[in-house]
Amino acid sequence: MSSIKQVQVTFDCASPERVARFWCEALGYVPVAPPEGFADWDEYNGTLPPEDRDKWFVASDPTGAGPRLYFQRVPEGKVAKNRVHLDVRAGTGLVGAERLATLQAESDRLVALGASVVQVLLADEENESCISMQDVEGNEFCLD
Repeated sequence: MSSIKQVQVTFDCASPERVARFWCEALGYVPVAPPEGFADWDEYNGTLPPEDRDKWFVASDPTGAGPRLYFQRVPEGKVAKNRVHLDVRAGTGLVGAERLATLQAESDRLVALGASVVQVLLADEENESCISMQDVEGNEFCLD
């Protein structure tokens, strides 16, 4: 029996393309190519009835190292805290003031893209600093 080597992270959301494009900018990911025969996603979506537009969108790591991200439209809105979230590893290997400054700079960049800061957790005896955030539709993630 072989072990699974790849994983896809799926986001339920109201506007898949909007959320996907945020994560592309946040992580350096790229949208997958539009379906065969279409020059871009706008051309593809133009062929669909309005209710079928923006039903899903996919982002991938251009290096192939990170997981594929799949965004699917769902009718219900977010009502509770995520049970699973992404940790965006912006401060790996850094400690103290240098780590916090790096996290704050990345937080500022993501806020400009539409994210919001929930809480800045400062270093203590056990943990380094991290920043709890929400993406453009309120999905929680951490900068660490």
